Amino acid sequence: MIEYKTREQKRKFYDGGEWKALRELAKSRDNYECQECKRQGKVTIDMNEYSERAKRKKIALVVHHIKEIEHHPELALELDNLETVCVDCHNKEHGRLFDTKQNKWADDERW
Repeated sequence: MIEYKTREQKRKFYDGGEWKALRELAKSRDNYECQECKRQGKVTIDMNEYSERAKRKKIALVVHHIKEIEHHPELALELDNLETVCVDCHNKEHGRLFDTKQNKWADDERW
């Protein structure tokens, strides 16, 4: 059985044509909407914006493995194990919470 434990193994999988085709199928099935936001009554879609700094399209939606490939490699290419989510929901799901820069003047008495 194929393993997806190392960064290199995962990168090879995510760069593969089979994954890219299945990822597009999942996005289409999910109507290009974040399914987690949808469960919360919000709508988040891919805006197709371009990032000048990165010189590529901004990524607003990703396809998430419900059961992670590291622990369930047999489900890596199962459509039922995939859902479309926005980058914010995906980061929250994986515990990647980023501190937002606070206004340094927020506690200034003069304001």
